[in-house]
Amino acid sequence: MAHEVVWLRGVSSGVGRPPRHTRETVTLAAIHAADRDGLPALTMRSVAAQLGTGGGSLYRHVASREELIDLMVDHVAGEYLLHEPSGRWLDDLVALAVQGLQIHLRHPWLTEVVGAPIVGPNGLRVSEHVMTLLDEHPANDGQKLVAYAVMNALITSFARAIRSAPDPARTEAQAAYLAHVLARGEHPHLAALDPSTARQPDDVFPEAIRRVLRGLLDDDRGDR
Repeated sequence: MAHEVVWLRGVSSGVGRPPRHTRETVTLAAIHAADRDGLPALTMRSVAAQLGTGGGSLYRHVASREELIDLMVDHVAGEYLLHEPSGRWLDDLVALAVQGLQIHLRHPWLTEVVGAPIVGPNGLRVSEHVMTLLDEHPANDGQKLVAYAVMNALITSFARAIRSAPDPARTEAQAAYLAHVLARGEHPHLAALDPSTARQPDDVFPEAIRRVLRGLLDDDRGDR
């Protein structure tokens, strides 16, 4: 039997009383739980407990935890604000990517599950918007899809880097080791680096996205 995506399947009526919750309220409860406790702690039972119902009742709405995560991912894709194209595709894509980074920072669990454009109502709306922004660009469809995939990958990578909190003791130990090695003169180029010029990932992100997208979609006519 072919697998049917959740968006094409209605809610099971089951037996007994009508369901107390909707697919949307179940999805929102799961998002809240994952935002608070992380994705590993998310179970059908934990979501049901948050809703004050039995775990079995959730199966009226979703067939599995994986399907629930699909709903969660697509729901937060609805947080994108899709503005009218400005006529400058690169500026518009950078602005969209910055929104994506902010969404990932609001929902840290996204970095564990998003590696490609989302195939759900909201995800498809975002993908359609990206293709709309690139509609007049001379790149072929394959180049546009690769650029979109790389943009998503960079959003996830930067969100993970920004949210990572290094252990202070470990960082101090590594710094001491680095100073020890550099003092021996074995790595002159590393020793010559000026740490004061380093920038935080969130500061670098817009410029990095701009450079990468321009490189992938450059048509030798600037960033029109």
